Amino acid sequence: MDANDPVAAQAALTPPSIPAAPSGPASQAIPTGPLDRPTALALLARADALLADGDFGPAAAHYQRVVGFDDHVITAQALLGLGDSLYRLDQDAGAIQTWESIPRLAESPSTYQAWRRLASARVRDKDLTGAIEAYRQADRRAPAEDRAEIASRLGWLAKETGDRRAAGRYFARSRGDGPAVSAARAVIGITVAVSLIAMYAPGNAIDQGLQLDKVAVAAGEWWRLLSVTLLHAGLLHLGFNMYALYLVGPVVERQYGWKWFLVLYLLCALGGSIASYMLGSGRLAVGASGAIFGLFGVLIAANRTHRPVLDRQARMVVAQLGSIVLINLVLGFMIPGIDNLAHLGGLVTGAWLGFVVRPGKVPTLASMWVGAGEPESPLQRRLVPLIGIALLVILMVAGMVGGQARWASPVRTPNPGQNGGTVSAPMALAERVRLGG
Repeated sequence: MDANDPVAAQAALTPPSIPAAPSGPASQAIPTGPLDRPTALALLARADALLADGDFGPAAAHYQRVVGFDDHVITAQALLGLGDSLYRLDQDAGAIQTWESIPRLAESPSTYQAWRRLASARVRDKDLTGAIEAYRQADRRAPAEDRAEIASRLGWLAKETGDRRAAGRYFARSRGDGPAVSAARAVIGITVAVSLIAMYAPGNAIDQGLQLDKVAVAAGEWWRLLSVTLLHAGLLHLGFNMYALYLVGPVVERQYGWKWFLVLYLLCALGGSIASYMLGSGRLAVGASGAIFGLFGVLIAANRTHRPVLDRQARMVVAQLGSIVLINLVLGFMIPGIDNLAHLGGLVTGAWLGFVVRPGKVPTLASMWVGAGEPESPLQRRLVPLIGIALLVILMVAGMVGGQARWASPVRTPNPGQNGGTVSAPMALAERVRLGG
């Protein structure tokens, strides 16, 4: 069904899906014929007042009259009120059926409220599994002030169904025991601290121990594929990369959660480093650009594939990513000293992850059309991401084998100064301007 097609939407909401609402004296004043927007809003306001006054029958009649209006937000609001009215009239089955029709429409503010009401109704019906799914759907849409309460309810439901491990996680969330600092900002803080210490500490022991030295990687020092993200070639390089991470990191974390953010960041860092290790000509590299390009790829692919619901800030960031990536890649090929293979490797890795891993912390186009009582299957939720990541790991292992063949031979050791590493294109451009190049 097309969420923007009022005819299709009306077909999904007409009887027998919606029981007929009781009529009352106030229903005689309800206008007939097509409704314009002011009239529909006036009917909703009148219905809300009747519901608040306890006139449930007339309120239901007013709400029913608005159902099917060609603005899905108004129709969803009418359905929510209709369900509330029917529930107060002890027509529980009709109320539940009405609330269940709201998630079938496009996302609206009423969607969250509908899932909350469905969760409570399923608890009353002792359908604990259905209640857990409904609360999970509500949790993905909940404002910050409601999340602790929902987490607590999920904790009790998980405990009642015997899932004590999940119950512990939910109770911890309800107490606010999550990370005190967001994972994205923690990564920025650690990266800045290590980079500055490496820049200003006497000697270069930190650089030698953490940089992507491909000969050392071939000798078994595989941690360098990740530790390279902690070093940067000067303050401008560090500043540009951390500003980019400051912009995109929280967006990824809000969509996927802090645990998945760390997984995605590390996998993108590996993808960028392995691409440079397998195909790059320079022996040494530094910087987090490969991982950051990977986060660009995650957001671009997830936005096009899963269509997550974004807030205003996230929409502004995502809208600019395509042009930012294109400009940086072009500059990377034009300006010497930029490891564009790391950028490309991270970008492709992130795009693949954004394709196979659906954002779990915000509603997506797919989740909007999961009807009430139709929980997402384990295949959608777990198996597809696991298979996608497993395929990615296989490709990474193949890349490691290819890099090993290139760099294990002591005869072939390219000039260590041939490539400055994963330096972002804007940083390199700024350095050239500063140096007069």
